[in-house]
Amino acid sequence: MAETATSKTSGMTERIAAMQDFKLYRELTWEGSFEEYLQIVRERPTVTRNAYQRLYDMIISYGSEEYIDNKKKLVRYNFFKDEQNGGANAIFGLDIPLMRLVHVLKAASEGYGPEKRVILLHGPVGSSKSTIARLLKQGAELYSRTPNGSLYTFDWVNLGGTGLAGESDRFPSPMNEEPLRLIPSEWRGKAIDELALSNEKYRVRVEGDLDPASRFIMKHLMIKYEGDWAKLMANHIRVRRMVLSEKDRVGIGTFQPKDEKNQDSTELTGDINYRKIAEYGSDSDPRAFNFDGEFNIANRGIVEFIEVLKLDVAFLYDLLGASQEHKIKPKKFAQTDIDEVILGHTNEAEYTKLLNNAFMEALRDRTIKIDIPYITKLHEEIRIYQKDFNAQKIKLRHIAPHTLEVAAMWAVLTRLEDPKKHNLSLVQKMKLYDGKVLPGYTQDTVKELRKETKREGMEGSSPRYVQDKISNALVNESGEGTINPFMVLNELEKGLRHHSLITNDEMRKRYTEIIGLVKREYEEIVKNEVQRAISADEDAIAKLCANYIDNIKAFTLKERVKNRYTGQDEEPDERLMRSIEEKIEIPENRKDDFRREIMNFIGALAVDGKRFEWMTNDRLRRALELKLFEDQKDSIKLKTLVSAVVDKDTQEKIDIIKSRLMKNFGYNEVSATDVLNYVASIFARGDSKE
Repeated sequence: MAETATSKTSGMTERIAAMQDFKLYRELTWEGSFEEYLQIVRERPTVTRNAYQRLYDMIISYGSEEYIDNKKKLVRYNFFKDEQNGGANAIFGLDIPLMRLVHVLKAASEGYGPEKRVILLHGPVGSSKSTIARLLKQGAELYSRTPNGSLYTFDWVNLGGTGLAGESDRFPSPMNEEPLRLIPSEWRGKAIDELALSNEKYRVRVEGDLDPASRFIMKHLMIKYEGDWAKLMANHIRVRRMVLSEKDRVGIGTFQPKDEKNQDSTELTGDINYRKIAEYGSDSDPRAFNFDGEFNIANRGIVEFIEVLKLDVAFLYDLLGASQEHKIKPKKFAQTDIDEVILGHTNEAEYTKLLNNAFMEALRDRTIKIDIPYITKLHEEIRIYQKDFNAQKIKLRHIAPHTLEVAAMWAVLTRLEDPKKHNLSLVQKMKLYDGKVLPGYTQDTVKELRKETKREGMEGSSPRYVQDKISNALVNESGEGTINPFMVLNELEKGLRHHSLITNDEMRKRYTEIIGLVKREYEEIVKNEVQRAISADEDAIAKLCANYIDNIKAFTLKERVKNRYTGQDEEPDERLMRSIEEKIEIPENRKDDFRREIMNFIGALAVDGKRFEWMTNDRLRRALELKLFEDQKDSIKLKTLVSAVVDKDTQEKIDIIKSRLMKNFGYNEVSATDVLNYVASIFARGDSKE
C-alpha cells in the first residue's frame, strides 16, 4: 500500500515538474566568461541599453495604434491595456497623458535631457497614478525575461587566497552593474569601437564607474596581477543573466515616506553592515556596506517614489543628485553612479504645497510634471467598473442594464465644468465629449469646450468612491438578487453626507443636483428601451416603413401613390408622413429636406448594390419605432401596470414586452419587471413625451 501511495505521489510531482520550462530556466540563469559576454554584445548590442532606453523599448514592443479624436491624431499604446495580465491593471481614457509620458521616455532614451529629471505623475486621488507606476514596474520585470529585454551583470569569483573573499569565495556586483563598466573608462570607448560592439541600429554607450565595493576589489586584484587586466577578467569575473524583480529587490525599487521623525536617508542609499565589520576589519571597507537602499537595488531598472512630495528635505537632496547627476552618496563612500528611471507621483494637495514652498524650487526645476486627470469620457469610465463588476466576477447578483452606466455618468459629470457658451447643458457636454453627435454641434465645438476649461478632470469624484458605493449596493439585502441604477444612485447620494473629500456644502449640493440630472437621463434611456420593446414587431415596422417610403417617393417625384387596399391612385398621405417625422422633431419647414435626404440615402445604397431596410437609417428607425409605439401603447394599456388589476390579455402583451427586454437588452425577470413598473409610473404621471 505504501509503495502505491509513493508512486502516486511521485507521479503527481512529475506532472507538476513537466509544467516547468527548462529551456527558459537555462536562458534566465545563463552564466559565462567576460569573453563570452563580449560576443553576446557584438551580436546584440541592445543588451547594454540604459534604463530609460530599455523602459521605452519595452512599451513600444507591445505595439500601438493611431486614431483621430476631434480632428486630433492620438496614439494608444497597447502596453497600457495590460493584456499580459488579462487587463487587471488596464488604463482607460488617458491616452493623451500616456502619450506625454512615452514622449518623455523617448526623449530620455535619446539622451535629450529628460533622463536628468524626476518624472512626476500628478493628479487627484484615484486617477491611476499608482496603477501606471505599477504597470511600468511589472512591464520592466516581464521584459527582462524576454530575449529582446535581456540584460547582464557580473560576480567576482575565485576570491579565496586573495585576501578579498571574507567568508565567501564569490562576491556578486552589489548594484548589478553592466559588465562593460569593468573596462576602465579611459579606454572603454576605444575598446567598444575597435571590437565593433555597436552596429547600425544601436551604438553601445556605457557611462559611469563601478560601485565602491567593486572598485575596491578591482584595485587590489590589479595590484596582485601587476596590472594584467586580461588575467584578472579571465580568473575572477563571471557574467550572468539578470532578471528584474521587485519581490527579490533586483532592479525595481519602491519607496514610501514615513512620518518625518522616522525618515532615514540610508533607506535610499544603503547602510553599514556591522556584522561584516568584524569580518573585514573596518567600517570604511566597502565590502562591509550594504548597498540595499532603494536607489541601490533599483540600479538598471526603475524606482518608484510614492507620495514623493512628502519626503523630508534631506531626502530631496539625494533625489536631486540622483536625477541630475545620476549619482548617489552612500555614507562614508564616494559618489556612486546609478542608471535608473526615477518615477514619482503625488496628489493635488501635496503639489500645491510644493508650489508655495520656496525651498522646493530646486525640485520643481528638476521635475517633469505629467498631469494624470480623471476620465471625462463616459464609455471609458464605464470600462473601469465593468472590469471589477461583471457577470464573471459577480455570480450571485444580477447587475441590471445601465447600473454601471449611471454610476459612471454621475462620476464624469462631477468632473466637468459647466459650459460657458454654446447654450449647452452639462449632460449634453458629457455626450459630446463621449463622441455622440448632437444636432448643431461639431468636433470644433468639442475642441472649443475643452480649451475654455481650466482644471477639468483634476477635480470631481474618484472612481474609488463609486466602486465603494456599487459594492455597498451589491451586499444590500434588497433587490431580490438584482441591483439596479436607483440602488447605486441612492448609495452615492447617502455617501455624500460623510464623504471625506467633500470640503464644503456647495460641492455637496452640486453633487446631489448631479444625481438628479442622472436620474432624468436614465428615465429617458429606459423609456426609450421600453418603447423599443413595445414596438419590436419587425413585421409591423417593415410595413410602416414601406408605406412611408412609398409616400415620400411619390411626394418627391410629384406622383400619386397607389392605395394598397382600394387599388386607387391617391395623393401622398401627408398625415402619415408628418406623424412619423414629428416623432424625431422634424419641423414643418424642414420636412421636404428630410424626405429628399431619405431618398438620396436609398439611392446611394442602391448605387453600392445594397438594399435599404428600415433599420439602415438611424433617424428613420427611431421615428418608426416611436410611431409604432404610439399606435400600440393604448392597446397594451401600460398604465394599468401601476394598478392592482391587469386583465389576461394585457398581461400576455406585457409578458411579451418583458421577454423582449430580457432577450434584447440584458434584463432578467426581476429587473425587467422593475423597469416596466417604473416606466408605467412615468406614463401614469403623464410625463411621457408623446
